[in-house]
Amino acid sequence: RIHLIKDKDGIDDYLEKNIKGLSKQEAAVNRNSYKKNICIDMLRQGYHESFSELFSLIQKWDALREAAGPGSAIWQQKSLEEQPDKLDQLYYFLTRAEGAQRAGHYEEVYDNQLNLAYCFNDSEDKWLRNYFYEKCFNTAQLIKIDAGKREAQAHVNMGLVNEKQGDIVKAAEHYEAFYQLTEGSTWKDETGRTYNSLACEHLWRIYTLLADKMLENKEHQQAIKTLRKALKMAKEG
Repeated sequence: RIHLIKDKDGIDDYLEKNIKGLSKQEAAVNRNSYKKNICIDMLRQGYHESFSELFSLIQKWDALREAAGPGSAIWQQKSLEEQPDKLDQLYYFLTRAEGAQRAGHYEEVYDNQLNLAYCFNDSEDKWLRNYFYEKCFNTAQLIKIDAGKREAQAHVNMGLVNEKQGDIVKAAEHYEAFYQLTEGSTWKDETGRTYNSLACEHLWRIYTLLADKMLENKEHQQAIKTLRKALKMAKEG
């Protein structure tokens, strides 16, 4: 049953009980900050998961900023709670995702999480983008009605995240899954290119990078095998 919170004292009590280490006084400060209206709206409508997730993301932003320290790029940015456009996007898509989850419509949960990933394209927001790509990946495993299309999308997005983070082995695993899920499909991206053609391109690139690493480590036989795989993907794509 969804529990609706109707007044400010109820909100303070909820904050104090559900956010670790938060006193009632601190809860009141949070209630009276800019994010007040969004938090109150979420809680009054029963979107407790969305509220908790929003609060957790605000705390993570602050922790990243503190860890980076003065002089860092994120230090120059306002905290997440001081950026109303981002709060509005989080409010809108988090609550829509939670509503869809309650109804068991996981494809809608995924779509809203993906929209959130797309919202955060600035360099200082990449941790938020990656966070929602990972949420998409987990949600995609629960979708049974689209023949694996969203799961394929989730794999390629996680592959790109891992590749940018320098984990090319993990990226290769995601690209291989993307390739397998798109074999024989007619799915296309917004430019009209087939998903399978994209999978071949990603695998050609990542296999080449893996082979370079193998050569650096004197793993010549393995490098040759991997380069052959890269060539196969280049021809196929």
